[in-house]
Amino acid sequence: MTDQRRNHQRKNVTVTLATATAADEGFLLKVYRSTREAELALVDWTQEQKDAFCEMQFRLQKADYDARFPASGHSIILVDGACAGRIWIDRAPNEIRLVDIAILPEFRNAGVGTHLLKSLIAESTAAGKPLRHMVYKFSPDAIRFYERLGFRVTDDTGMHFVMELLPGGAVEPSTSPDG
Repeated sequence: MTDQRRNHQRKNVTVTLATATAADEGFLLKVYRSTREAELALVDWTQEQKDAFCEMQFRLQKADYDARFPASGHSIILVDGACAGRIWIDRAPNEIRLVDIAILPEFRNAGVGTHLLKSLIAESTAAGKPLRHMVYKFSPDAIRFYERLGFRVTDDTGMHFVMELLPGGAVEPSTSPDG
């Protein structure tokens, strides 16, 4: 992680972003795996098979994000200095895209994600750009989270909803080729 950090205050907790580097790959894989634990619990695989699956999916996801969002920023989320998750943001000329956000289970439901999203909302409002994110459509908790923040579904890709928040809270259909 570099020292390029932005501090966010939430009650007595400091949320900091640090640019992800190749040295963070092990932590990033741990965060990715934490998002797949529920499905992995349903399969009768050995630990080695689960590890191989997660590593393969992690690398494929990273390659996909790198290809679709080559100018995006990938950061480690730190909570009081502890590695707590990852956030991937693409600041394009026509939009701010929350490519991905994942927070380790022990840091979830503590307001970290809400705080980071409110910061992105403020940034998108100041820039006059819509804030977009794709949400797995079979994740009702995530959909409700984004709706509480003012996002609305603007498209359905089959597996994901494109959710959007325009500056000022208006919503328009997505025109992005990536959903």
